[in-house]
Amino acid sequence: MKVVTGQQMQALDRYTIEEIGLPGVVLMENAGRQVVAKMLEHFPNLCQCTVNVICGKGNNGGDGLVIARYLSALGVRVQIFLLAQLESLSAEAGINAAIVRNLGLAVSEILSAQDLASQREAIARADILVDAIFGTGLTPPVRGLAAEVIELLNAAGKPIVCVDLPSGLSADSGQIQGPHIIGYLTVTFALPKLAHLLPPACQAAGKLEIVDIGIPQKAIDRENIQVELIEPGPIRQWWPPRPADSHKGTYGHLLVLAGSVGKTGAAYLTSQAAARCGAGLVTLGIPESLNAIMEVKLTEVMTLPLPETADKTISARAASVIEGFLPRALALAVGPGLGVHPECLELIRWIIRRAQIPLVLDADGINVLAGQAHILKEAEQPPILTPHPKELSRLLGIELKEVLEDRLSIVRRAARELNAYIVLKGFRTLIADPEGKVLINPTGNPGMATGGTGDVLTGVIGGLLAQKFSKNQALAAGVYLHGLAGDLVREQKGECGLLAQDLIDCLPTAINRLRR
Repeated sequence: MKVVTGQQMQALDRYTIEEIGLPGVVLMENAGRQVVAKMLEHFPNLCQCTVNVICGKGNNGGDGLVIARYLSALGVRVQIFLLAQLESLSAEAGINAAIVRNLGLAVSEILSAQDLASQREAIARADILVDAIFGTGLTPPVRGLAAEVIELLNAAGKPIVCVDLPSGLSADSGQIQGPHIIGYLTVTFALPKLAHLLPPACQAAGKLEIVDIGIPQKAIDRENIQVELIEPGPIRQWWPPRPADSHKGTYGHLLVLAGSVGKTGAAYLTSQAAARCGAGLVTLGIPESLNAIMEVKLTEVMTLPLPETADKTISARAASVIEGFLPRALALAVGPGLGVHPECLELIRWIIRRAQIPLVLDADGINVLAGQAHILKEAEQPPILTPHPKELSRLLGIELKEVLEDRLSIVRRAARELNAYIVLKGFRTLIADPEGKVLINPTGNPGMATGGTGDVLTGVIGGLLAQKFSKNQALAAGVYLHGLAGDLVREQKGECGLLAQDLIDCLPTAINRLRR
């Protein structure tokens, strides 16, 4: 599903109105009707409630007036509060203001702090509040009377239904830039906006519903929308049934290069996750002195003992052994627990230059490239990097704060500049490709904030690549599946105490759920 900025959504509205010929007042009518339909789903006793609708002067306020009309028709006790003079409303909103007045619905204007003080108790007395103050065209922060109204609504302690977007947020960002509504339910139109999905702003939306108001697919297709939300439907189609005569070779061979003293767990988790997500064969390349340990720890995964440094990390001398093995593999995952010995950089640089198969770099496979990111441009094909924000900041030589403040722009910039696929891990993991397209992942939960879950993700992506998923498919499916496994574990055990091993154990269940 496409994800849009406020400007892109306005372009879609404009094309629909001016080129398709669907009047704006019809879109407004559809929007208001759809919001009420969703309110009926979320509030089964809605018809017994008192609802206050707080409207701004723009089209978002017009949507609110339509909502008030439909609620009144259902027998709901409705009050309308308008933060503007009736004469100042936008054209379509003005039409709907005239309709509600003709129907006998009172509209209370709030134009000053004194007006707000006189209506404070009446506004807060409702069972449900509808926020129709600002829409996607707002440039925050909100100041003055509107900010006071937002503060009042939040303090009322009643569920707030947000029309299109919580007022006070920018549609174009996950950043909080001033006073904003904290919603219980947000009903947005046609497509989600960036603020609905990117933290921390997304948490103000509450439950998100996306409804159709008549924007045609033709309008969406002509707009150059570069951000999408990962959905299970397309992923399901990438996972064909297994033929009855298939064998382990059918599902590919992944080579994992990982582990050092004290970090054998990372190597185990990566390898085991790859096997659990369906790879036919997995081989773990490990420092030779640790091989006996991993032979005991891993049953289904094969091991490849490699020359090591004095610090018991994989040595650059392992290149010849790896080169001899690579013709057997269909994908390569490098980095978890690898260590940051200077020979690791030498080895990774050799791998980047020589690998003819899809390459995933994680953890120390990224850390050793800090200050050396230009090496990535030497790759035969764009590699895949799976950093968390701190690893990405080190790789790019920028402050962590800069990454966190604008994750989407930073990950897109990194993918283009490094000619790589970047998976920026975290709440709402982002995937960027070298062409500038970004995917947002909706799955996962705070229980996954524990050591080893990133290693599991690397194994899942590597395992899918070995099964001949394309890079775009492996990334979207791998990140979604990884989060889904975490969500299933949360359902069974809760968030606290969730372990990386729990994700691995749940991967087959998650795959089956996804395929259904």
